[in-house]
Amino acid sequence: MKLVRMLMALSLCVSLHASAEDIEVTLYADANYPPYSYVEDGELKGVYANIIKRAVSRMKGYKVTLVGVPWKRGLRLIESGKGFAIYPPYFHVEKRPYIWPYSLPILDERVMVICREDLFFRALRLKWVEDYYGLVIGVNSGFHLGGEAFWQAVEEEKITVSEAKGSRENLLQLGLKRIDCYLNDRISILWELKKLKRSGEYDEGGKHVNLIEGATISIEQGFLGFTDMDEGRFAFKEDFKKQFDIIIYDMRRSGEMQKIISDFLR
Repeated sequence: MKLVRMLMALSLCVSLHASAEDIEVTLYADANYPPYSYVEDGELKGVYANIIKRAVSRMKGYKVTLVGVPWKRGLRLIESGKGFAIYPPYFHVEKRPYIWPYSLPILDERVMVICREDLFFRALRLKWVEDYYGLVIGVNSGFHLGGEAFWQAVEEEKITVSEAKGSRENLLQLGLKRIDCYLNDRISILWELKKLKRSGEYDEGGKHVNLIEGATISIEQGFLGFTDMDEGRFAFKEDFKKQFDIIIYDMRRSGEMQKIISDFLR
């Protein structure tokens, strides 16, 4: 009996010790989606990385590593069940049935127009697209943002589109009044504008005009998407998601999420 009690005690100690060990978890991230998620000098950066690093640091029972990979490779890892989770997919259940469940929305990715301030002196221009008739709108080459009504207005010559290589080129064109507005993702615009101002290439109020945010055109949300192809291998998935969701909810509710975004763009 004494030996049995000793073995039971030893078994209990081992069990408690095992439950106290953190589970090692890898979250995959898009390595080439600046400013949201990207690798620079071997380091994973971006506004999603800043948010998720903060969130997982508060989770109990997990040691989380973030790894940047090419997006298609990351999706293959999730589809094969080898990868646990990836960020930041949009909510496309029918397109990617192998991703389930999704976390709470982490971030709103808002497409908007930024315009010369003087265009708003006579009108607020809140309605997309009618309030922008007659203007020249800059877009990035190869992008098709703006919605069907916008491109219909372009076809009907109610709006003129000017294409440039990227955000930097479009913002400089806008600053010199060669276009009236620029259409792109809000955080991408503000991130690039911050870099231009910091380098001295954009002199707002001097050589370049003051800018103002115009209409919001669309909103997509980024999530942490989990594999649904692991056949139970990630038995901790439900607990991980629950903890992550609670922390993300608290960060959004408290304003901490917005502060992280604002600090990133400062």
